[in-house]
Amino acid sequence: MLTIENLLLKLDATLFTCDPKAIIPSVAFASDLMSDVLTLENQTPLLITGLANVQCIRTAEMADISMIVVARGKQITPEMTHMAESCGINLL
Repeated sequence: MLTIENLLLKLDATLFTCDPKAIIPSVAFASDLMSDVLTLENQTPLLITGLANVQCIRTAEMADISMIVVARGKQITPEMTHMAESCGINLL
């Protein structure tokens, strides 16, 4: 079973919010277009995106996504971290 702790090591990533013992969703979806994320039906994937703003957090909350990996070396803003924490979203 893959945990966030294991994923952090594999990706050499940083956990910005939530629980390092949480379980990784079994499905992943990569997109910078949040409108595409909203079209997912009956899935709650790990979201991989290069979009580094609060819109990706808002979209994840609406789509019931509990984990976001911000890719391509994009910087996480304090506003993103605060919003993810308040929504219970794991942000890497």
